[in-house]
Amino acid sequence: MSQAKPIFPELKPILENGDRLSRPEFEFRYNQLPHVKKAELVEGVVFMVSPVRARQHGRPHSLIMGWLMVYEASNPNVMVLDNTTVRLDWKNEVQPDALLRLEESVGGQSRITEDDYVEGPPELIVEIAASSAAYDLHDKLQVYLRNGVKEYLVWVVQEKEFRWYIFDQGEYIQQQPDERGYLKSQNFSGLWLDVKALLDGQIQKVLLVLQQGIESINN
Repeated sequence: MSQAKPIFPELKPILENGDRLSRPEFEFRYNQLPHVKKAELVEGVVFMVSPVRARQHGRPHSLIMGWLMVYEASNPNVMVLDNTTVRLDWKNEVQPDALLRLEESVGGQSRITEDDYVEGPPELIVEIAASSAAYDLHDKLQVYLRNGVKEYLVWVVQEKEFRWYIFDQGEYIQQQPDERGYLKSQNFSGLWLDVKALLDGQIQKVLLVLQQGIESINN
């Protein structure tokens, strides 16, 4: 006699936009779904990332990573990470587009856990946002502020704008470009960004200005 099929077969965990989960439950479901490439938990709510467009996300992301990697090459005590899970608190586990962190040995706020995630707030987080309506500039900004991320840079692609927030006395202050059009990190000496050059696709100039910033450290 053939065995009857169960009426309700064992179901695999699911992860959907808007789910309200604890961080441990979010991690459990995420780990059970290898086809899901990027999901975040922001204030206890699951956000699933849409397919990535080339000019609105892929290209800007690549340019930011190149800029940060050149900086790391001249600074042995920093680490650049791309799309890495960051555990901030029990309601927030994010996967920022890029981050720059100080090593613990020189006073960094975050650490690499035994299971190879980042725990604690990195010094700088970078997000690529399609527009100013993105949750990067609202929900996530408040999460990063509350958890003590010292600097938060958002490239708002459609508006052709960079918003670089600096943590100051419990709030974020958006810094403005200097007279040359540069934005400069307050926590990473020499990390300079030529905003106009990057928006115009002048990559060589972006890297030249960054190199000038790096060289200024010892002058």
